Amino acid sequence: MTRTRLLLLMGAALPLAACGADDVASPGEGVIVVPAPTPTTPTPTTPTPTTPTPTPGTPAADCPTGTTDAGVIGSVRACRLPTQILSDLTLARRAGTAYMIDGRVDVGIDVGGASTPASTGRSAILTVQPGVVLFGNGGPNGGADNDFLVVNRGSQILAEGTASLPIIFTSRQNIDGTVAADSQGQWGGVILAGRAPISNCDTTVAGGSAGCQAVVEGTGNARYGGEVANDSSGIFRYVQIRYSGIAISAGNELQGLTMAGVGSGTRVDHIHVHNSADDGIEVFGGRVNANYLVMTGTDDDALDTDVGHQGAFQFVLAIQRTGNGSSDPRGLEIDSDSNPDALPRNDFRLANFTLVSALNFQSILLRGGTDATLVNGVVVNPLSQCLDIDGSETIRAADTALQDRGPPAFQSLFFQCASPFTDDTNVTGAQIQTVFGASTNTNNTTNGTGGLSGTFITAGAAASVTPFNAASLNFAGQSFLVQTNYIGAVRDANDTWYRGWTCDSATASFGSNLSCTALPTL
Repeated sequence: MTRTRLLLLMGAALPLAACGADDVASPGEGVIVVPAPTPTTPTPTTPTPTTPTPTPGTPAADCPTGTTDAGVIGSVRACRLPTQILSDLTLARRAGTAYMIDGRVDVGIDVGGASTPASTGRSAILTVQPGVVLFGNGGPNGGADNDFLVVNRGSQILAEGTASLPIIFTSRQNIDGTVAADSQGQWGGVILAGRAPISNCDTTVAGGSAGCQAVVEGTGNARYGGEVANDSSGIFRYVQIRYSGIAISAGNELQGLTMAGVGSGTRVDHIHVHNSADDGIEVFGGRVNANYLVMTGTDDDALDTDVGHQGAFQFVLAIQRTGNGSSDPRGLEIDSDSNPDALPRNDFRLANFTLVSALNFQSILLRGGTDATLVNGVVVNPLSQCLDIDGSETIRAADTALQDRGPPAFQSLFFQCASPFTDDTNVTGAQIQTVFGASTNTNNTTNGTGGLSGTFITAGAAASVTPFNAASLNFAGQSFLVQTNYIGAVRDANDTWYRGWTCDSATASFGSNLSCTALPTL
């Protein structure tokens, strides 16, 4: 990082000799000698001390203002973030420096769910420059700890990396060089909490109202939800989240990225979550849209939406780990919790996705009365079914009074699984086939080959599927989803949107078991 140096230039004033009438010589008076000016001693200046910029790969000598020095870990100076960030703070990309998340770090104080912030709250903005590395401390011995970052309602994070300088959230073990390729659950993760509508109110109020709020799981008291559909939690793009996900208790976990009540004014794209011990990305209510998402090595679901989320996703690539400890890991789990008729109803719209799994669990689960539309997708799972739908309320006819759009809709999908549909007593395989076959566009199912070339590039039979115009699925007033001429997350070998900014993506082996242990030289 270039340091700004202030150079104080001080000049000594040179007195000028004044010339008046008395100083003029008369003829014959000779030469008038003007006395020399009294010499002045310049005021000494003390140079402003500067800290030398370290050679890349060596620790910085100190920490920037707003952080505290936590010593040297590996080859970097660890600069600890404050427990509460109550005023705007910028984390600069700085040679030899990584920023420590030690325990819970809160950005701002919750302002409530109303459009007018509560006087008891306090807003703050955390700006993270491209190329910055942050890590969960995990304790001095590298054990798992409840280290996580919460951006509270009314505050923002401006984490905008670039394709060549992604922002990296990772674990202490990744910093000190002890992380392994299959490591996970070494710190908590990142939580964005917003004021957009949700359906799981923790008091008896109308869903989507200012008072309809809940607590983000795993935090104990971080609240989310409200009445501001277009609320902004900031910008989160070109970001990696590695080795996260901690189970606080059964059913009470931290994910890689949690977006709870996050509004449509938030920009989320180019996110890579790697080796999360729970979900890769979980969305609780809100109106956020997101695109260019990569989830690799998740122990539970790659993408999970719930409790009244209404939003769109496009260009989603999920490759699940082969060794998995979750009881029911899926590529997609789309739900409306235990109250399927709570409003607002979950409305999930997904286009151009590729789900790759070698696990004995269904790749897609839709349940709880959720409304869902999936288009232009490729699903490969040789050990289980591609699609499971649970609950009669999920496949019932449209009902205006319940704000129910009707059964899930599927357009231009290619399934390459052990079998296409789960056949159970909840919703039978024949019933799912009826819903799946109601498409007006091409749907292909096969238990053979031809879905992918290599790990994730659509090829063969899948490439012959006529793509659906995803732009026709945009929510009113939005233009987020775009039309493509292909199905799947990746068009062909020349389509490299996922390369460069994701960890290990420059290697030919980009797939289910990435190591992602390397870090850029800081």
